[in-house]
Amino acid sequence: MSLGCGCVSSVFLQAALEFLLKPLPPISPMGRVFAWTAFFEALTWAGLLLGMWLKYGPQATESVVWWFGRLHGVAFMAYLAVTVVAALRLRWPWWATLLAIVAAVPPLATLPLEWWFRRRGLLR
Repeated sequence: MSLGCGCVSSVFLQAALEFLLKPLPPISPMGRVFAWTAFFEALTWAGLLLGMWLKYGPQATESVVWWFGRLHGVAFMAYLAVTVVAALRLRWPWWATLLAIVAAVPPLATLPLEWWFRRRGLLR
């Protein structure tokens, strides 16, 4: 059975919705700190990208880059520190620690990583 376009089966759609809507496992206090730090790091990345757009785009102002550059530097360093502490306390495998560190480099990658870690139970 397919939906209107014939490109996605209802079985696949139902399985995807069940996966996305099932309750998330509980997380530990350290997992919560990691989640908030990952969110703050992504938020400052977004602010820095906005600042770059304003700097080279219509406004030609550098103040947003100046502020978000500093905020993102602090958020980046805090994220790395929290990642190392979380990896030790929550006993992550080496690949999860490496993936969490690498996720700090591309813009906004800490958000899907945190979501995936939560789904896999790595933040318990």
